Amino acid sequence: MPAVTVENPLTLPRVSASAEAQPRPVLAVTTAPSGFEGEGFPVRRAFAGINYKYLDPFIMMDQMGEVEYAPGEPKGTPWHPHRGFETVTYLLDGTFVHQDSNGGGGTIRNGDTQWMTAGSGLLHIEAPPEELVMSGGLFHGLQLWVNLPAADKMMDPRYQDIRGGQVQLLTSPDGGALLRVIAGELDGHEGPGITHTPITMIHATLRPGAQITLPWREEFNGLAYVLAGNGSVGAERRPVRMGQTAVFGDGGSLIVRADESQDSHTPDLEIVLLGGRPIREPMAHYGPFVMNTQAELKQAFEDFQAGRLGTVPAVHGM
Repeated sequence: MPAVTVENPLTLPRVSASAEAQPRPVLAVTTAPSGFEGEGFPVRRAFAGINYKYLDPFIMMDQMGEVEYAPGEPKGTPWHPHRGFETVTYLLDGTFVHQDSNGGGGTIRNGDTQWMTAGSGLLHIEAPPEELVMSGGLFHGLQLWVNLPAADKMMDPRYQDIRGGQVQLLTSPDGGALLRVIAGELDGHEGPGITHTPITMIHATLRPGAQITLPWREEFNGLAYVLAGNGSVGAERRPVRMGQTAVFGDGGSLIVRADESQDSHTPDLEIVLLGGRPIREPMAHYGPFVMNTQAELKQAFEDFQAGRLGTVPAVHGM
């Protein structure tokens, strides 16, 4: 899992919640079901079974892989539309090429993030590059969908390519954890991702036995998804393992701890921490469209069918 790292975390700024911060209780721990997306790559549905009131402003998140492809096996998604939200693709291993009908796109690799604001709508494709299809190789990533408030749903589409070297790196007081702030801020340290909906997104790596107690904005929700390894969450030390999501209640800090013993394939606990300010607006969601009303959803389908969300480029290199 070669996302951005450092040899000595103690050279980084250290963060910890104050002793007065109320730890958030753990309301639930859910296990992601497995499935397939696009042309057939394996995913875990991280938020399946979680009440939307605890997810808002997040809509869904898929862990893509981890899978070791043989030559000829790497897969992506065909051209498809989006409207009304943002997609965040964080790549841990491998290479993914993005392109859209609005002229945006790019290539992301280990530790990179591609942030696409679909807004008023576009057509989009994600695929492994030809050389990866020929050679095979490791592929592992996340895709998160972030809702847009009604006032921003029809904004112009926008791309952000966030290179791994741009993320804000932090550590815990003892250096036992590496925190990568991809978007939002943690204890005054800001990540590079520019968000329309206020959120925080962190990829944390905890060495065996390490614990983090992080300050967390009280108006945000709190979620933790385990990419790999075993640990516990909350002051109550609720056990969590790979493929599970912890839902936190109200409070001013998040507590995560790595088990003393990890397996040989996963030496550390790898966990994604998410928080956002709930939008608290009606949501009409079907397939690739996330709007506020059924009428807006119907209009999105009509616009797509009429070609108003764009057309597939004649030469797209995919």
